[in-house]
Amino acid sequence: MDCKIEALLRTEVQAAGLLPQGFRPGDHYNSQFHPRALQMAIVGASDAINALGIPWREIQAKITPDQLGVYSGNIMGQLDDYGFGGMLQSRLKGHRVSAKQCPLGLNSMCADFLNAYVLGSVGHTSATLGACATFLYNLNAAVEDIKAGRIRVAVVGSAEAPVTSEVIEGFDAMGALATESKLKHIDETETADWRNSSRPFGNSCGFVIAESSQYVVLMDDELALQLGAEIHGSVGNVFINADGYKRSIASPGPGNYITMAKAVASAVSMAGIETVQKGSFIQAHGSSTPKNCVSEADIFDRVAQAFSIRDWPVTAVKSYLGHSLGPASGDQLIGCLGVFRYGILPGIKSVSRIAPQVNNARLTIPLQDCKLEEDQGQIAFINSKGFGGNNATGVVYSPKLTHQWLRKRYGDAVFAEYQQSNRQVRRQANAYDEAASQGELNVIYLFGQQGINEEDIKIDMNGITIPGFEKPITYATDKEYPDF
Repeated sequence: MDCKIEALLRTEVQAAGLLPQGFRPGDHYNSQFHPRALQMAIVGASDAINALGIPWREIQAKITPDQLGVYSGNIMGQLDDYGFGGMLQSRLKGHRVSAKQCPLGLNSMCADFLNAYVLGSVGHTSATLGACATFLYNLNAAVEDIKAGRIRVAVVGSAEAPVTSEVIEGFDAMGALATESKLKHIDETETADWRNSSRPFGNSCGFVIAESSQYVVLMDDELALQLGAEIHGSVGNVFINADGYKRSIASPGPGNYITMAKAVASAVSMAGIETVQKGSFIQAHGSSTPKNCVSEADIFDRVAQAFSIRDWPVTAVKSYLGHSLGPASGDQLIGCLGVFRYGILPGIKSVSRIAPQVNNARLTIPLQDCKLEEDQGQIAFINSKGFGGNNATGVVYSPKLTHQWLRKRYGDAVFAEYQQSNRQVRRQANAYDEAASQGELNVIYLFGQQGINEEDIKIDMNGITIPGFEKPITYATDKEYPDF
């Protein structure tokens, strides 16, 4: 006789970064049978679109259908009961596998859902994965496509819901997570301090797993000015390098030295060495694993020495949120935009003192919030280190610097017109922000809408006309390889 006996085991991992209690993303739209990460992607991307203060149809009217790109993916896929988790467990539990669990579990579904149910996009789509640097990988793809002129608008993001018992057990088996026994040991206490268990550059013992959804909208500068878009900052470059040969796939390596040094050099070429030395800060990966605390600080110190930077401000948003895996560098980016807006560098408050093994000779790692002077905090370096050697560092410039460069490129008259149109956009964005703060998210989910009738698509030698889009898709006329 085969028997199934329920057994409950208590894990030593008792902390995770969750969405606020009572907030259920699936309650804001018809989310039947959607895995949690896809629910978060729908809500997060809708919030980014609504926060623009510009009707989405107005943006679509300014571009051709193929000039929109969606860049989104997550590391773990969808591992809850409605995704791969349910597909793999159903037979073992005596249940039937559903027709939705396999396709909805894919890593690319975050991008696919946005195309099909939020944006109605027929443009470029991409789901690039790079462990904990996944958001920066997708941001890099979007930036490069905008620079090349292939797209004009990009929706970039990631949503991850990895707080499941199986994922926690997997990371715990690696020794990567903060556990009860390890916290008691390093703190020499009888009880674990779970509220302060994520400790970048402090007396740490592992990271705290978290869930998050982060989405941003990028535009080329000409379109942003034309629409009067609110400019929260600008992305200069994202540098990505691997670690080469290594003994452990999870250990830090040399690739992050390359990405950080190239990022700083890029900022020097754009803004000047003095602005980098006196007006930049780092949003560190800061995962709270002991190896990362030491290796990342060493990288920052070596790069600071190379560029004669002293007292380089370093913060780490994971001390507040935990480590959300794929969207983690998106958490960091949003934190940087907050520094630009409010002039406050958040301190790492979960740490009582910087660990003695952390080399912070040329760094300033504040444990309390720091008010920045007007010329400080103009350039942010977003650093990410992922398992397998997925290193990435992004360079983000403040609205102040971005406005200066746009005024120089387009002239005072054009920039004055932009400022005039931006006033109305800002009012609309603020109105949405107030409504969203009261729970009125106005989530965009257009399931069951009339799709494109393929018989109405018109194709000729000049281009393609798609029903529902004002502008046609035109073919490239320049010979790609003129020497052939």
